[in-house]
Amino acid sequence: MNHRRKMRTVGYIVVTLLFLLEISGLIGQVEVQKQAAPPSRYQQLNAPNVDGIGKFYMGREISHVMGHQGATWLERPERESEERPDILVESLNLQPGDVVADIGVGTGYIARRAAKKVGPTGLVYGVDIQQEMLDLLAKDMAARGITNVKGALGTITDPKLPPDSIDLAIMVDVYHEFSHPYEMMQGICRALKTGGRVVFVEYRAEDPSVPIKRLHKMTELQVVKEATPHPLEWVETIDKLPRQHVVIFKKIAYP
Repeated sequence: MNHRRKMRTVGYIVVTLLFLLEISGLIGQVEVQKQAAPPSRYQQLNAPNVDGIGKFYMGREISHVMGHQGATWLERPERESEERPDILVESLNLQPGDVVADIGVGTGYIARRAAKKVGPTGLVYGVDIQQEMLDLLAKDMAARGITNVKGALGTITDPKLPPDSIDLAIMVDVYHEFSHPYEMMQGICRALKTGGRVVFVEYRAEDPSVPIKRLHKMTELQVVKEATPHPLEWVETIDKLPRQHVVIFKKIAYP
């Protein structure tokens, strides 16, 4: 009897050890999986704001994209007085020969003004993710006789611009619509020359009197916060426009 009890005891111990080894292996697999799949930088909600996509980045809900169907709004006559694009472009201090990227170019409202500043030796890349917008851009530039604006079809994660080629990238009322802002800024930074500038133009969320939907506005603090993960250094914020911030950064050299 004692011999049988000893055998049963040994059997229990062996089974227990095998079980513990199996559990230990599973735990190890889980730990490896955790390391291989870091948490997403984005958060998704099932009940988005009516003007948003339910996707959050650094505490900000991303807004819907304005499609090419709304192109006429970009060319509305009152935009001159509401946004003062003349003051905006003048404040950028563009030089003849500069290479500019107008990200989210739309119909070319800003691009054609920048093209005049950089002159025939300069170039403006008009970047958009909608081919329909680029078709409108090409038609408008041809009608105006502007030859130094070049359409460029990007994606939601990459502007598809040549590396180290851009003196200034500008986003006018566009950045808040990026579905992948981190990846897009990575692509923009790759395209910028060291010392090149990136300009965020956003309706001021600090001012409740600005008659724009909340998700289509950004505070200066939020813009700076979202630029922080990238090789960018804040240069200045210009508040000369009636409704928008102009927040400017420059690309710094990697250590």
